Amino acid sequence: MSTETATAAAQVAAPPPAGWEEARSRVYAVGRAAALPAVQRSLAETDGHTLAEPLTTRTDLPAFPTSSVDGWAVRGEGPWDVVGRVLAGNTPPALTADGTTVEIATGAMVPEGATAVLRIEESTRTADGRVDGRPRPSPDWRKPGEEAYAGEELLPAGTPVDPALIGLAASCGHDQLRVRRQPRAALLVFGDELLTAGPPGAGRVRDALGPAVPAWLRRYGCQVRSSDVVGPVADTLSAHVAALRSALANADLVCTTGGTMHGPVDHLHPALEALGADYVVNTVAVRPGFPMLLARLVGADGRVRFVAGLPGNPQSAIVALVSLVAPLLAGLTGRPLPALPHATLAEPVPGRGDYTHLALVRLDRATGTAHPLRHVGSAMLRGVAGADGFAVIRPGTTGEVGARVPVVPLPLLSGERSW
Repeated sequence: MSTETATAAAQVAAPPPAGWEEARSRVYAVGRAAALPAVQRSLAETDGHTLAEPLTTRTDLPAFPTSSVDGWAVRGEGPWDVVGRVLAGNTPPALTADGTTVEIATGAMVPEGATAVLRIEESTRTADGRVDGRPRPSPDWRKPGEEAYAGEELLPAGTPVDPALIGLAASCGHDQLRVRRQPRAALLVFGDELLTAGPPGAGRVRDALGPAVPAWLRRYGCQVRSSDVVGPVADTLSAHVAALRSALANADLVCTTGGTMHGPVDHLHPALEALGADYVVNTVAVRPGFPMLLARLVGADGRVRFVAGLPGNPQSAIVALVSLVAPLLAGLTGRPLPALPHATLAEPVPGRGDYTHLALVRLDRATGTAHPLRHVGSAMLRGVAGADGFAVIRPGTTGEVGARVPVVPLPLLSGERSW
């Protein structure tokens, strides 16, 4: 059989592409089924991870009544005799007699027996040295459990860990958190024709995905080491199989760039077959981004690994990242499948017939509007560099001005919430 005939036969035999929303849900489900194990980490090591169990308080918050101002903790009616001083970090003796007070600092424990806290700026001193003034009707102290009660669930499992959560966990008395292990990812760049340094020319283009994809993966919470980025891999089946086998030895997810078609030097599909992979998704009805794939392998150790085949065109590769890799990683880390925000189209966006159109947009957060960008060809990255995400134009529709459409955000810094 000739090369052309074999290629045509493979294309005929290929299954119809999955719908974009269906593919997103399917990939999330297999990721969730293979969720990474929980590990214990110190607070300083948890940023960008995901809670593996709910965050609860170890004590009431606050754990004891604390003054919210600098002033005087008083008992009974004034003027009051000064009988002491209370600073933060100490346990004060009780106020046992009416008409007595202790000077108190913000954050200090309110002594038992105190009936009010008088602000320092609203107090006066009598000629004989006593304190006088009128406390405000509402006590100027924080009551135990005002923020949370001991054992109360503050955040559910699946919540991304960020600096605010870390601070909350510390205030609750935690030294460590139980989190999902971060996925380890690798990247294989396919294509002998690619340059890895200098300007493009003489029929060869510069590899833009080798430097960029690891950075995107890190923003999705993956660990990617420089040694995990390999390529360009030689355009032979044996080289593809060897590179995949080596990367899968350590990685939970291997992304590849290029080779997702069935051309004469596209070896990804036969390499996956040689390794015994099963397709989760084999092509998605989305433009740009066609074709993309996600395959699943079970190693000899029983651990599940995944291969995400990204197209070689740079913008199409980013579409594959947001379409397949992002929901897979959400599942692997135990996070919920992110609900897509919506925005109002400020300009029309064409449809793509039976395919979902992911159209690059810049979001005006003040008005909630999405503005389509120029330079959005599959091989272009200029539009991506100025974009906030992709407007989703569903199959069989067009994006009319004023239409409310879902938007797939591009990832921000690791652990940062999008929009």
